[in-house]
Amino acid sequence: MKLEIRGIQFSYSSVPVLKDVSLRVGEGEVLSLVGPNGSGKTTLLKCINRILRPKKGTILLNGNDLKNMDLKGLARSLGYVPQSSPNTFPLTVFEMVILGRKPYVHWKLTEKDKWVVFDILRLMELDDLGLRMFGELSGGERQKVLIARALAQEPEVLLLDEPTSNLDLRHQLEVLELITNIVREKRLSAVMAIHDLNLASRFSDSIVMLRKGRIHAAGRGKGVLTTENIREVYEVEVKVNDDSGRPYIIPLTPIKTQR
Repeated sequence: MKLEIRGIQFSYSSVPVLKDVSLRVGEGEVLSLVGPNGSGKTTLLKCINRILRPKKGTILLNGNDLKNMDLKGLARSLGYVPQSSPNTFPLTVFEMVILGRKPYVHWKLTEKDKWVVFDILRLMELDDLGLRMFGELSGGERQKVLIARALAQEPEVLLLDEPTSNLDLRHQLEVLELITNIVREKRLSAVMAIHDLNLASRFSDSIVMLRKGRIHAAGRGKGVLTTENIREVYEVEVKVNDDSGRPYIIPLTPIKTQR
């Protein structure tokens, strides 16, 4: 088991946000975090990446506690793709991606650093854009560059916060297909926060559904994305169809709650 999270608890001031969250992600697997706004998805990713410090709990990578790892070691192990990034960086695509080599650079970039970036640009189908300014790119292209920058760290785990936010349908599929293919080929582990339940169903090996900071359901898509779970967590009536063994959700109507 590559990444294991045991009993994570986190609060903003005195407000609990994560309550005893535990999960596991294996090598070559994509785990999706789903749940309504405020359920704790982004907070959990930031706790894994040590942007936030959990109040309690343990995060293990290959059996080693991440809190004992220095920042350089952490950056070599975890690649983090935030929900959004300013598009005003005065950098080319190549320069943006090579920032991911920072954990490996001592005095100056080596030939290996450059070839790692060239290979990733080719893998992400960005090699024709290497000299373009980051701010001139479309939303889908910028998202691919941010993923490429995380891959340049040569991490064991990818952490992705809404990697399809603000993308059109084509770019959503393109980005998620790239992520899943890279995770399989390079034997990485990925934890991805995502809103679209049908995309989570299609591109995930396992799903964790959060509700008010707790795990409401976890496992394969078929056991998690049920009408009952979605009704309880999202307060929406849905129809769940089977699509080649994976659940496909059709939203019907929000549930009226008593005021």
